[in-house]
Amino acid sequence: MKLNPTCEKFVLHWGEMGARWGVNRTVAQIHALLFVLGRPMNADEIVDTLGVARSNVSNSIKELQSWRLVQTVHIMGDRRDHFSTSDDVWALFRTIVAERQRREIEPTAHFLAELIQSDEFRQENEDVRRRIQDTHSFITTLTAWTQEMLRLSTETLTRVLKLGASIQKLLR
Repeated sequence: MKLNPTCEKFVLHWGEMGARWGVNRTVAQIHALLFVLGRPMNADEIVDTLGVARSNVSNSIKELQSWRLVQTVHIMGDRRDHFSTSDDVWALFRTIVAERQRREIEPTAHFLAELIQSDEFRQENEDVRRRIQDTHSFITTLTAWTQEMLRLSTETLTRVLKLGASIQKLLR
């Protein structure tokens, strides 16, 4: 399948951004392709459209499924697996934030909590202990805030984000 110029630019840019966010370029491109086209695609269509190896597509789909960003769907009369993603950018945002928190932030918070409880921590100098405790406090605060934000309706979350720095006025 040949993409129109706008879709092609979107997919290519998303791949570049994915690489900057620590995501494999092909993984990001496949997700962008499924999102921007808004319809299920089988692996062969993805291979043909992106011009990447079948094995790369298979591995990338597995990665996207592990992130809960891509689902397998079946189409009547076609025995092949097709893959789709949400067309709701807010749902995708929530999934990515929740997965990043589960994979990256929570293990760090757990590690720091264990470290703070260790004998070696108690023997560490006061400045090091303070910095580690400050880091743990920051991460647990950020985690609690993120969980609260993810529970908000999309409408409310949008309004909160649009408040931006003006929220300072409410806090004074």
